[in-house]
Amino acid sequence: MSSKRSDASNASETAGRRRPVAVIDVGSNSVRLVVYSGKTRTPIPLHNEKAICALGKGLERTGFLNSQGITQAFDTVARFVSIARSLGVSRIDALATAAVRDAKDGEAFAKAIEKRCDIRVDILTGKQEARRSALGVLCGIPDADGIVADLGGGSLELVQVGGGHMSEHTTLPLGLLRLTEASDNDRVKALSIISKALANHKWITKSKDHTLYAVGGAWRALARVCIAQMNYPLHVLDNFSIERNQAITLFDVISRLSPKSLEQIKGVSRSRLATLPLAAAVLERLLEIVKPKALVFSIYGMREGQFFKSLPDDVRKQDPLISLAEEIARNAGRPPAAGYETFDWMSGLFRDETARQRKLRLAACLLRDVWWNEHPDYRADQAFLRVLRLPFLGLGHEDRAGLALALFFRYGREPSDPTIKQAQALLEEGRLQRVRTIGLAMRLSYALSAGAPKVLQKTLLEVAGSKLVLTIPADDPMFKSGSFARRLDRLADHLGLTAKIERA
Repeated sequence: MSSKRSDASNASETAGRRRPVAVIDVGSNSVRLVVYSGKTRTPIPLHNEKAICALGKGLERTGFLNSQGITQAFDTVARFVSIARSLGVSRIDALATAAVRDAKDGEAFAKAIEKRCDIRVDILTGKQEARRSALGVLCGIPDADGIVADLGGGSLELVQVGGGHMSEHTTLPLGLLRLTEASDNDRVKALSIISKALANHKWITKSKDHTLYAVGGAWRALARVCIAQMNYPLHVLDNFSIERNQAITLFDVISRLSPKSLEQIKGVSRSRLATLPLAAAVLERLLEIVKPKALVFSIYGMREGQFFKSLPDDVRKQDPLISLAEEIARNAGRPPAAGYETFDWMSGLFRDETARQRKLRLAACLLRDVWWNEHPDYRADQAFLRVLRLPFLGLGHEDRAGLALALFFRYGREPSDPTIKQAQALLEEGRLQRVRTIGLAMRLSYALSAGAPKVLQKTLLEVAGSKLVLTIPADDPMFKSGSFARRLDRLADHLGLTAKIERA
């Protein structure tokens, strides 16, 4: 009986984790709903919607929320709650940030929403908001080391992170709505306000030569402009990274671009154009004071931090990349166990790997057969583009390009498309050789096993001197014929070795 109750309890817990969860972010400028598909290690949005309510407009002058924004926010939150419930969410976390926190009528506004929508609204303190933002970055980049900077409409949150933990933090009234009003939208005046506010927090200089992680919609828009200005080959915002001096130069140029020039840049919404120069000014001054070695733009922030905070401990401890690769494989009907077998089987080819290299190779092996249901002529392209553009990998762009190319080579194609050649250009020759080896080895592994579990365990792949030796069972009909000999030749030729098949 106890065993049956335990099984039922586990099944119920698993089902509960598969139910969607919702976060409603009542910010100073916008109100946003994100419904995540379930309590998995990687926050995958099922629905994402935003409305500009400008609750914080005029707050610096009046001390009260924008009355027109209040009306819009009531209707928006009511809609968002209805959407969340219709999607069967297991919980709704409604969070109010700087504008509601600082306004004289903020608490009354939150209580009115609670009564109208039958939900709880948590008004985050500055510390809580800062820590949620940092948790969001740590959700995607567990080894983040430096300062997380989250720029919203009402405030700027700064948090020191390292070793998976948070330490120093502060919240400053430098949100774009407030800064625009306080400076009369004058860049020189804004820079003076920013400098004075940052001067009181000396701890931020402790992250010199570390990394500054930029979070928030305004800075994501800024990243799009940087990508366009640089003619950067990979149009993916997450973990887009640039060196400090290059960033400062870019921001100085961007802050002086005319609205007409900015309008020409694809992906930058009109609502962001007016505040883009000030967003660049805040980040430029931060870079000058903090002096990080690099600037990294993160698509994870406060909402993902709230999601991450709500996860069970065992899920939070999972690696985000491997967890996501396993989830994608399961959803494609391919058991992750086959990926682990493939990883172990080819490990003899990779004797001197770093931990990071091992993780990326494992992720590739887990994703080996995910695109089985695509047309054979397009599998390589679909695998490459999907991995290259997947928004929730928490990978640097070189790692992302390498993983995408490994899956491309797994399907046996040679690069011709400009996008593929651009991704190759991100990698040094040695790295490119490695990802091709992974791809060709995965291709060989599938030819041997047809993706079935426990088949590869019957074979052995190893380097012996100048030969690449594949040992297979002599009397097993599965290995009497097939394309594996040809694919072994291809892998051996790539490695500069001679292929040999031994039957034992």
